[in-house]
Amino acid sequence: MAGLLGTTSSSATSLLTHRSRTISSSSFSSPSKALSFNPGQSQSRRLYGGIRVPVKKGRSRFSVSNVATEITPAQEQAQKLSKENQRPVYPFAAIVGQDEMKLCLLLNVIDPKIGGVMIMGDRGTGKSTTVRSLVDLLPEITVVAADPFNSDPEDPESMGMEVREKLMKGEKLSTIKTKINMVDLPLGATEDRVCGTIDIEKALTEGVKAFEPGLLAKANRGILYVDEVNLLDDHLVDVLLDSAASGWNTVEREGISISHPARFILIGSGNPEEGELRPQLLDRFGMHAQVGTVRDAELRVKIVEERARFDKNPKEFRETYNADQGKLQEQISSARSRLSSVQIDHELRVKISKVCAELNVDGLRGDIVTNRAAKALAALKGRDQVTSEDIAVVIPNCLRHRLRKDPLESIDSGLLVIEKFYEVFS
Repeated sequence: MAGLLGTTSSSATSLLTHRSRTISSSSFSSPSKALSFNPGQSQSRRLYGGIRVPVKKGRSRFSVSNVATEITPAQEQAQKLSKENQRPVYPFAAIVGQDEMKLCLLLNVIDPKIGGVMIMGDRGTGKSTTVRSLVDLLPEITVVAADPFNSDPEDPESMGMEVREKLMKGEKLSTIKTKINMVDLPLGATEDRVCGTIDIEKALTEGVKAFEPGLLAKANRGILYVDEVNLLDDHLVDVLLDSAASGWNTVEREGISISHPARFILIGSGNPEEGELRPQLLDRFGMHAQVGTVRDAELRVKIVEERARFDKNPKEFRETYNADQGKLQEQISSARSRLSSVQIDHELRVKISKVCAELNVDGLRGDIVTNRAAKALAALKGRDQVTSEDIAVVIPNCLRHRLRKDPLESIDSGLLVIEKFYEVFS
């Protein structure tokens, strides 16, 4: 997507006409917003979504709204072919063991507001494989067609600037169904690639400013996965902290400000031997899963054999798990639809908060996440009422990474949380 903002004088009309033709040849739609002319004023205009253009006194001002990419039938066919030919993913149902990690991932898919999961464990225990296998189970969501931010047509807080402008004008939004997107954030990514960037060269040479969305825009309403998150550069960690806290990404560059929604499920994985995370970033993960190496010899043999079968013929191996994958998808879809009707008694809420208070957990994120995770687990089990057993299953994953006060301390294994839970709930 490219957002265009130009400030010129008498040659503005010809420049914009030439620019529109250029965009059309690159499969972009022409600007639909009328030009506004307002000479001799010294002011700054802010459009929906956060774009602001300073205007100097004595110069005319023209503004053009953001332009979304039009998806042609040929592009749709190309996307379909690319999905069919993409690298095969190991089936989620075929993963042996690691029940704690799998449960945390499923609960986050059922209720994205839980806030993601941090997976820490030994190397070679299938952390990345499990997370990437989640792609096949992700449900479909409704998004605005040809919008790079996956805008929600019913939630203004999850809309991009152009979509919000159309809604303000009363225009009808065309929508499509698409799977929840999973975006990989590589360790070597630059800040411009993550946040999006503004082409300053075009601003200087052509008098226009073009914004190219980054990975945070692509991950909106989806999943952002960071492998080896404990090795991520500090400046990228700061970007993730800011976006995860506000749900918006703002790019400030050369006097203009562009904001877009960036609400995503943050999933990270790493090996604690390579270093721990900052407590500030750790607190942004709703749940924490610990993964250990399988010690049972029979299970280890089974894992090796299953992996060998997959490497030999991925397509045939995936077909053997189609039925199990289908059952999991139906279970997730049913749980998502049931989630809004799940209730939790006031007495249980009070006991959850008492556990958090007695463990000296900072803030209220622990209380909120535990309530949400317990509801998601009840929905996954097909119930409309949360029980104390549901809370006992999820509360260690929701609280143990919030107990660490000193960055040099290690994360509690969960025994302290379990002891306090049984003390309060007895």
